[in-house]
Amino acid sequence: MEISYTHAQSQRVLKQRNLLIVTTVGLSILSAILLLVTATRDREVVLQPVLHSPLSVSSAGVSREYLELITRDVAVLTLDRSPSNLEYWMKSVLEITAPSAQGRVRADLMKIVNEQRGSSIAQFFTIQTMEIDPKNLWSTVTGDLHTIVGNKVIAKDRRTFRFNWQYSGLSLKLVGFGMVTTGKERDQ
Repeated sequence: MEISYTHAQSQRVLKQRNLLIVTTVGLSILSAILLLVTATRDREVVLQPVLHSPLSVSSAGVSREYLELITRDVAVLTLDRSPSNLEYWMKSVLEITAPSAQGRVRADLMKIVNEQRGSSIAQFFTIQTMEIDPKNLWSTVTGDLHTIVGNKVIAKDRRTFRFNWQYSGLSLKLVGFGMVTTGKERDQ
């Protein structure tokens, strides 16, 4: 009787072990499939709050709406400056600049900071039109660049500025920006 009881107990333990092995193999296969699906799927991050609707950024590329909103904000950041906010202005522009372009952009910004420091010249930009190219990662803004000395507006010129971008992972970074010069502006 003791032998049959031991045999039945051993059979029950073997069934439990086999069931545990089958469950472990099944869960391992399921984990591998989920890992593969996760690794090959485009990632998205939902950005909130945005003006009129939710906006997402995908690893598949930059959406036109996102590039337009970023261009608008970066145009205001880069083109609105006064002697009292030069350090903040330069730090903010460098924070959104791609690491590969920071040296060149920093040198250009330092020239502006050194020219404008201690003066009473400020400027602000009002956007009139914008052109966006999400495939080639560039955008242009056209508008009025207002120059102020003291508290008097001394100039209001229609200008176009181009912004070049780099997209890596889920991060859009500024590579460079500058004024677009036409033949008429070069002649002056």
